[in-house]
Amino acid sequence: MNPIFKHGPSPQHRLLLVLFCSASLIFFDHKMNSFENVRGFLQSMVSPLQYLATTPKQMMNWAAENIVTRRQLINENQQYKIAELSFHQQLLELEIIKKENERLRLLLASPLRGEVKKMVAEILSVNSDPYSHQVVINRGSDDGVFEGQPVLDDEGIVGQVLHVGINSSRVILITDVTHAVPVRVSRNGVRLVASGAGQIDRLTHNFVPHSYDIRSGDLLVTSGLGNKYPEGYPVARVTTVVHNDANAFAMVRSEPVAKIERLRYLLLLWPEKSPGIFAPSQKPVSPKQTKNDKSENKKGSTNADS
Repeated sequence: MNPIFKHGPSPQHRLLLVLFCSASLIFFDHKMNSFENVRGFLQSMVSPLQYLATTPKQMMNWAAENIVTRRQLINENQQYKIAELSFHQQLLELEIIKKENERLRLLLASPLRGEVKKMVAEILSVNSDPYSHQVVINRGSDDGVFEGQPVLDDEGIVGQVLHVGINSSRVILITDVTHAVPVRVSRNGVRLVASGAGQIDRLTHNFVPHSYDIRSGDLLVTSGLGNKYPEGYPVARVTTVVHNDANAFAMVRSEPVAKIERLRYLLLLWPEKSPGIFAPSQKPVSPKQTKNDKSENKKGSTNADS
């Protein structure tokens, strides 16, 4: 029969025994590395428990990153579409700016003389009347524009200023039926007059004798007569030459070298001495005025002698 109460080691003895065993294990492990294999084995046994312990956290992170509501996806898709439209708009604007830059470069690179002052102008509106070829530009008297001023593009002569306002001006094109340009054949110097035919791709040349040496493809340039256009600027290229003995004159037609139907930017030219808004007119001098001028000159000379 076992006794009801057992008398074993006291708690103090047990504590001392445990401390002694712990110190011994620490000593042998530190000095002799006796428990390396045991530690690795225990680590291998505990590692699955560690993976199991971290699994819930990993699942929560995966769910937070990958499980997105349908509404969030729709909103993000809408934002991407708006951003794509914005990028397309910016791309179109860049293309427009690029084309305008190319046009301005061509315009400024037109064959101008070095001493001629020039200014770029933009077309604001085009006359809606099909029988009147006129445009309105964004330059006026504040910019020094004057009536009769020559206007051209990157290819050649376009027209001249017809009316001048403060901030805008009206330009008549060379294809207008009321406009004419003195020209000459660049090949041999034969002089002609290029008149507008009311069509953007045609100029007519009236009263051309059959004896004139004009061929299809000849380049017509300004002759400088009339002091409206500087000499030597391209105007048109001959397209049709018909000699009919039944008619007193040959039928000659040409096509403007300027892109009349695609005008956007124009170039204004100034002579060496720019006139005012209106061309200066010389008033006749009366005989009384000449007598007064002579008497004033005599008085001035006597005063100088004295």
